[in-house]
Amino acid sequence: MTGRFAPSPSGRMHLGNIFAALLSWLSARKEGGRWILRIEDLDPQRSRMDYALQIEDDLEWLGLDWDEGGVAGKGDNGPYCQSLRGEIYEKALDKLKSTGLTYPCYCTRADIMATQAPHESDGRVVYSGTCRPARFGGGMSHNENRRQERATRIYVPDREIVFTDRLYGRQSVNLAGHCGDFILRRGDGAWAYQLAVVIDDALMGVTEVVRGSDLLLSSAQQIYLYELLGYPAPEFAHVPLLCNADGRRLSKRDASLGMGELRKEYTPSQIIGQLAYIAGILPEPFPVSARGLLPLFSWSAVRKTATLCI
Repeated sequence: MTGRFAPSPSGRMHLGNIFAALLSWLSARKEGGRWILRIEDLDPQRSRMDYALQIEDDLEWLGLDWDEGGVAGKGDNGPYCQSLRGEIYEKALDKLKSTGLTYPCYCTRADIMATQAPHESDGRVVYSGTCRPARFGGGMSHNENRRQERATRIYVPDREIVFTDRLYGRQSVNLAGHCGDFILRRGDGAWAYQLAVVIDDALMGVTEVVRGSDLLLSSAQQIYLYELLGYPAPEFAHVPLLCNADGRRLSKRDASLGMGELRKEYTPSQIIGQLAYIAGILPEPFPVSARGLLPLFSWSAVRKTATLCI
């Protein structure tokens, strides 16, 4: 068993981030496994090293220790900051290009929004295939000089991707209807999350991915890439999102529920106990250490709902 926590260093962690980290840590530790800390700093405009160091300090304060990774890069599978893994992603992209399933896409975000197919209420866009070449049933004949910058997109077939989530059970996702052909690398050179996370989890030996339920269906895109690259897919456990008093999912704008404020008001054991109670592991929110929860933890005890308000 190898789990991981992969936060973005774009601000101070909030209670929702810690909720996912705690459940991931408990699952790995309960099985006597390893836990990796990976810094997902793909976005250079929003990511800052001081935030990454704050994440480490907050995890240590809460008693959530890691065996591998972090800013210092402890372990044999680094670098553990995504901003340093460009050459690794490049090799993976070359392998995907060799399958003949990728193609250049010149669409801007405005283009995609103007031609999108029906999408879910969360704003997910289903790519309509504007740049899909004729070999995949599209009608695009590319002019290589049309625009200097171009994204790399991968064709998805009209078939079901089936997997079982530890909390939400059997899932069946048709990628053609769910998202359409998706981006692997943006026109400005930035790596797409879907590609980076697959490569990182595969090469770091991650066997279980625990994260928020908003990413449940994106697992199908990642499983598709695992298949094409010849890597085994991990197990998935998508946990409920925490919402504020207004019913909106927590974000780094909820400063009162950020670690900066929480550390002024509560002890680590009080925060851990409250989260364990919210998850359904404890009957009451009494103080407890993360290690103290290990005898009580099981996925069957965790509440199976899309959101939990606090």
